[in-house]
Amino acid sequence: MKQTLQYLRLDTVSMVEKAIKNAEEHPSKRQSKTALPKDITHQTLNLVLKYIENSGKIVIRDGRIIWIANDNPKFLRMLKKTIEV
Repeated sequence: MKQTLQYLRLDTVSMVEKAIKNAEEHPSKRQSKTALPKDITHQTLNLVLKYIENSGKIVIRDGRIIWIANDNPKFLRMLKKTIEV
């Protein structure tokens, strides 16, 4: 079986992240797909979701996509000031 290599575009990843992060409820894959432009295929969405999940920004539970990354500016400033022990 021949395996094809697929690359992700940064703007596509950012678009999917923004859609998930700004959703009022935890979306399903189907809801995410309908909220995105038509040119994003199901295969591309699955690849982006796998990438975002592996990066620790989301978890997918019971068919729902949950944003778990803490990108609160106050938290990030505090984190930068901490000292590694």
